[in-house]
Amino acid sequence: MNSNPPHAKVSRTTEPPLSRCRERTPGDGRPGALEGRSGAVAGPGPSADSRVPPAGKAQQGLKEQYRLGSLLGRGGFGSVFAATRLSDGAPVAIKRVPRERVRHWGELPDGTSAPLEIVLLAKVSTGFPGVVQLLEWLELPNDVLMVLERPERCQDLQRFIRARGFLPEEVARELFRQVLEAVRHCTNCGVLHRDIKPENILVDLATGQAKLIDFGCGTYLQDTAYTHFAGTRSYSPPEWTHFGWYYGRPATIWSLGILLHQMVCGEHPFSRGQNISWDHQLSLPQGLSQECQDLIRRCLSMLDLDRPSLEELLCHPWMQDIHLP
Repeated sequence: MNSNPPHAKVSRTTEPPLSRCRERTPGDGRPGALEGRSGAVAGPGPSADSRVPPAGKAQQGLKEQYRLGSLLGRGGFGSVFAATRLSDGAPVAIKRVPRERVRHWGELPDGTSAPLEIVLLAKVSTGFPGVVQLLEWLELPNDVLMVLERPERCQDLQRFIRARGFLPEEVARELFRQVLEAVRHCTNCGVLHRDIKPENILVDLATGQAKLIDFGCGTYLQDTAYTHFAGTRSYSPPEWTHFGWYYGRPATIWSLGILLHQMVCGEHPFSRGQNISWDHQLSLPQGLSQECQDLIRRCLSMLDLDRPSLEELLCHPWMQDIHLP
């Protein structure tokens, strides 16, 4: 079978190779010496300071500004710690990434060189509530630190679903709408997240606000095909598995279909390690509304051209709570 995309020529120079992102695992550890270059990105509350502190005072400034708390997660990307901003008591998260694990760098609007994850976060940190905001970052001799907003009472969507078994359609609809709007915001900012899954969505338990987090697998959005994979394998689309290429937008829709299935069914639609065949039949619970089943099946269309766009998803009858005839 021809391994090239059916509707465009694969450009094998469109993107440098990106390492696979590993999932978070519990663990411990502490950030190293807090000294080095620093920068800030303006954003909403907890509000960021748009001034860039002098490089020599980065260590002193960080220790004066934040009190480090418990470990939130650890994996191939590094570690994330809860912390408190001392000036106003606002909760934040501090993500520590060893410099040796930073594979790609980009450029901020002011010309500063920064890890690509920070460049992408700066693009989407425009005050949109559905995407985690980057408040500040520090470049240290051995590590890069990112200071991110953190809701006071929050839970990732994976744990949120597990605690309930599955989500009623009305709850899933509201959360899924927020995720779609967050993805649309990223797309409008020229950013492709590439690792949409329940673990990368935070739910504010006080407000019900969903936030897309962890842009460590992200890249610039492009119209040509990607020929290198970054993200979680079990969320990769069949065109990548079978042919070794994918387009950003339809690959995102595929992962959103898996996400919605996990919300309303409580489990991943495909067995771990299963090689999805072109004639596979997706089995959905009878208890699901026809509208919800239709939306999941459309997102999980084997042909990427058959998948809906983000706008079409937002206008789907299930998203509007309209029943199909």
